[in-house]
Amino acid sequence: MTDEVVEIARSEMDQAVTAFRHELSRVRTGRASTALLEGIQVNYYGAKAPLRQVAGLAAPEPRLLVITPYDKSAIHEIEKAIQASDLGLNPMNDGKLIRVPIPELNEERRRELVKHVRKMAEDFRISMRNHRRDANEMLKQMHKDKQITEDELRAAEAKIQHLTTEHIEALDKALGAKEAEIMEV
Repeated sequence: MTDEVVEIARSEMDQAVTAFRHELSRVRTGRASTALLEGIQVNYYGAKAPLRQVAGLAAPEPRLLVITPYDKSAIHEIEKAIQASDLGLNPMNDGKLIRVPIPELNEERRRELVKHVRKMAEDFRISMRNHRRDANEMLKQMHKDKQITEDELRAAEAKIQHLTTEHIEALDKALGAKEAEIMEV
């Protein structure tokens, strides 16, 4: 009975680590990539829509992204969404398309990226702790309903804590590797 709860927690934590690694892959340190803009949501006729659904994205040069809106009336909303993102990009609009120059990574920009990556890591750590809390609450409810004994509850909570520690260490390891990649000159 407790093994099911532990497995659910393990699965959720594994998914969180995978999602974190995916988010890290979107933080580009070298050349321009359309993946940089993947998470941006545009206010399109009163609803939030992913940028990829309202515009074509291209990286014609190593330091330039070009965004071609499918609907020209959405060009200002796309521009606002990019400026509002915490990517530190400054889009230029010529009425038909948006050019986004990717700044050279100077020391200040590298530090900003490291801060951004650390903030992402902290958000995922919080997610891990939430999964731990949810699993522990399920276990306590099972104990309250007399489905498991006090000893089984304590053993399962210890397993959940061990899982949490392992997964947070995996996050920290991925974070350290990305920080080193960003700070390389």
